Amino acid sequence: MSRRNQFIALGSLLLVLGIVMYSQFRPAASSANTPSADGQFTPVNVDNPALRMDILKRFLDLQYKGTHRNIFSATAPPPPPVEVKTPENVLPSPTPVPTGPPPLNVDAKYFGYASDAMGNHRRAFFATSNNEEVVIAGEGDTFLGRFRVVRLTNTAADVEEIASGRHTTMTLEEPGPNG
Repeated sequence: MSRRNQFIALGSLLLVLGIVMYSQFRPAASSANTPSADGQFTPVNVDNPALRMDILKRFLDLQYKGTHRNIFSATAPPPPPVEVKTPENVLPSPTPVPTGPPPLNVDAKYFGYASDAMGNHRRAFFATSNNEEVVIAGEGDTFLGRFRVVRLTNTAADVEEIASGRHTTMTLEEPGPNG
């Protein structure tokens, strides 16, 4: 094929391609989405098309009774005012009686502790209330016949009464100037 025939074949192919493209993408004269005048119209079935003024007046007279909060503000609205009612002939309420067992009272003072070189085994020193006897007890040991040492720290001893299971914490008491 000669060069001239190749250009003629190429030109004719481009012309056919242009016609096909134009026919595919040209704007339509009438669209299928537009309503036509010859279509069937069916009106909505309404018994009485008159405007109901009584219902309209009722809706126009409504008043908003909620909190008038600005919905565009992040702060909470103030609480509603509380009405204080002062009843007549009111007797003062009796003082509440404390419930539950009384606080645990240990008849000893926690005045020191000793531990091994590793610090694992601690022993506490308790002095009886009349300072005549010193009791040495470790964690889990009982002293004065009714108390058990639950936990020992550098500053406090947690003590449990065996009979009732009540707990108390005894703080480490520093010795006075006379020892």
